[in-house]
Amino acid sequence: MPASVDELRKLVADVLDRDEGSIGYETHFLNDLEVDSLMALEVLVTLENRYQVKLGEDELKQLTCLRSVHELLRAKGVMAD
Repeated sequence: MPASVDELRKLVADVLDRDEGSIGYETHFLNDLEVDSLMALEVLVTLENRYQVKLGEDELKQLTCLRSVHELLRAKGVMAD
């Protein structure tokens, strides 16, 4: 079943130990939330496990905000439009 943006926001908030309200669609993980590389990797692994997709190192660098995560997962067929 495709994921929704709200489900994705909750997943990212849980991994980053943040309030869901602090993660807007364009909230930059590094600049706004001070996500370091280890936290970004944890998000990537959680996404891989939850949605049964393989994400490479280049894709990790693309995961800068909820929008980019949504677009990447949509391209892999696991996100609703």
